[in-house]
Amino acid sequence: MHKKVHERVEFMMKTVEKIYKFTSYFLVILSIVAIATGCGRKTESWAYSHEPTKETIALYDNGKAVYKGVGYRYVKDDSYITLIDKDKNEIKLRYTMGKDGMTLYEKSTYKLAEGEKHDGLVGNWVQDNGWSYVFTDDGEFSEEGIFFGHYSVDEDDSCIRLMYNDPIEDAYLYYTLNDDELIIDYPWPMTRTQLN
Repeated sequence: MHKKVHERVEFMMKTVEKIYKFTSYFLVILSIVAIATGCGRKTESWAYSHEPTKETIALYDNGKAVYKGVGYRYVKDDSYITLIDKDKNEIKLRYTMGKDGMTLYEKSTYKLAEGEKHDGLVGNWVQDNGWSYVFTDDGEFSEEGIFFGHYSVDEDDSCIRLMYNDPIEDAYLYYTLNDDELIIDYPWPMTRTQLN
């Protein structure tokens, strides 16, 4: 009888010891994960409207952000989300809020087509991937050789308004012109994703 009681007590002691070890290991792993992720809580999560299930940018309450799978620190004001990488390089993303979500402006660099000349925006601008804008001196534009229409320029705000011939909502592009380089902040409609 005493032997059985002793065996039971010994079995219970070993079980408690295993549970204690498992709990200790679990808490250590949980602590490592919490430190690695910075213990932040996701406060905003956005995806391109055309890819609503694929998160593009997430902002956390600890000042961290993930943009296209890369981690950053961030500062957000009423016009810009500024992403700062580990080398202190900055990416300034202009944004606007609307009733249907957010519009996020992403930079694309276009070069003057080979052998072309330009007068301000007027010219043929091409990206490495083949995308292009053509702006004519009579206020016409071509986007990717697919979309056509009229444009106007607000030089004070460095903004181009594209008015499409097709039934497409007008687009507002912000730009910077550096000699034969045109940098465009292109508007992408964003939709909220589930916070997790």
